[in-house]
Amino acid sequence: MPAFTGKLRLMVLVLWVSCVFIFCEYVIYFPTILRCSWPEMTDHKDFRAPLRALFLSDTHLLGAIRGHWFDKLRREWQMERAFQTALWLLKPEVVFILGDIFDEGKWSSPKDWEDDVRRFKQIFRHPSDMELVVLIGNHDIGFHHEMTRYKLERFEKVFNLTSARIITKRGVNFLLVNSVALHGDHCPICKSVESELHHLSQALNCSVQATHCNMGQRDNFSSICPVCAFQHYPLYRASDSKCTGVDAAPPNERYKQFHERYDVLSQDASKMLLWWFQPRLILSGHTHSGCEFLHENRFPEVSVPSFSWRNRNNPSFILGSFSQSDFALSKCFLPEESSVIAVYCGSVLVIALITLSHLSVFRRALRLANRLLGKQKSI
Repeated sequence: MPAFTGKLRLMVLVLWVSCVFIFCEYVIYFPTILRCSWPEMTDHKDFRAPLRALFLSDTHLLGAIRGHWFDKLRREWQMERAFQTALWLLKPEVVFILGDIFDEGKWSSPKDWEDDVRRFKQIFRHPSDMELVVLIGNHDIGFHHEMTRYKLERFEKVFNLTSARIITKRGVNFLLVNSVALHGDHCPICKSVESELHHLSQALNCSVQATHCNMGQRDNFSSICPVCAFQHYPLYRASDSKCTGVDAAPPNERYKQFHERYDVLSQDASKMLLWWFQPRLILSGHTHSGCEFLHENRFPEVSVPSFSWRNRNNPSFILGSFSQSDFALSKCFLPEESSVIAVYCGSVLVIALITLSHLSVFRRALRLANRLLGKQKSI
């Protein structure tokens, strides 16, 4: 009987540990993401169903130089489970990742780059009827002074994009910008990107105004839909002091002044994009924190927080519903890492208390047995 009781206790302990592990590493994402839903638009006049797009940013997949193997394993598993669960439950039609896909793309060797790309494709695998669009961040090709043609073309080749591009989904125009190249110093890459943006601006304005244009100018854009602009760097703002919410920058960072061309785009580059494209929405990343900012009292910008638990205790992604006449956004928070750690710690504490209580009972029984044996010997 004691041996059977000991095996039963061991089985219960193994079952308990397994259930806690499965809940924290797999199940927890389902009830959390199930609380999210696609936002409803207030001015939806299009007869077609709205386009559903999911946005995330700053995944920062760790590299071979600074990435510890356990940290890589933990963070990549978290992002994979969160992303795959979101796809399964929410079924977006298109996913945009707003830059800083990798943490060490700016200095990774060809071999390390191939390994990073392989892991990225595993984590963010998706069905063939869903499109994944990736933008360029400073950690992917380096800050402006680290950016080279080789690193830029390496990234563009893998992810099939260009530094300036407009894609149209169901009549909705999305402008994709390599904001790292908007330094304004007339470097060859910067000049090329600015020239392409200027061409896109002319073609878009020509299409919207329905004027007589050269065929070379008029691209396949929706003729009635202003663009939504997506990039890695935010447009210029002095700081995050006006940002609020549970995912805003912490108070000790919120009032720090931003550096142009490092934390945010320069004022000139920001004015250029607003003047050329008149975007109805701007989405950006880079700061790792959430923020809503209104430029010139008419151009709303939303900064998307980091998707990695390495950068935030409460990562999130954004759900967007788009039509030609309207859009609506909602934020979906993922499980807080502090909550997961609390569950693990609480489970360890419960196991420790149960083990100690059993040891205490065992010791009392042993002392009682020794006393009984002592009395029998004295008789």
